[in-house]
Amino acid sequence: MKWHHVQENWAAFYEAIVEKWPDVDEADLDEIDGDQRAFVAYLAEATGQEASEIREEVREWLAGEIPSDVVMDPNHDNHSIALSGKYVNEGEDEYSDDARFGDDDEYPNDGDN
Repeated sequence: MKWHHVQENWAAFYEAIVEKWPDVDEADLDEIDGDQRAFVAYLAEATGQEASEIREEVREWLAGEIPSDVVMDPNHDNHSIALSGKYVNEGEDEYSDDARFGDDDEYPNDGDN
């Protein structure tokens, strides 16, 4: 993930941040509000580590997975749906309920599946 994912969804990352750096305080995270430099400086102060060490830890942390509550965010979902539009046949709307695609009755659930 990129820092802009973190910045745009700052509060959603609190749990992941606290899991990685248990010494942080959520009230302090509120004040940082997604500012990467302030976050690194805060972590250096909270953990007693050098800023260069913290920057490396943050880089490694960013290489991890995006928390599920961010992935399930409506903005992220709508972006993913829009990208999936290239797989939807012409004339169909990728945002429509899939019942409109007409394949719901093709595979009736008769208990054998």
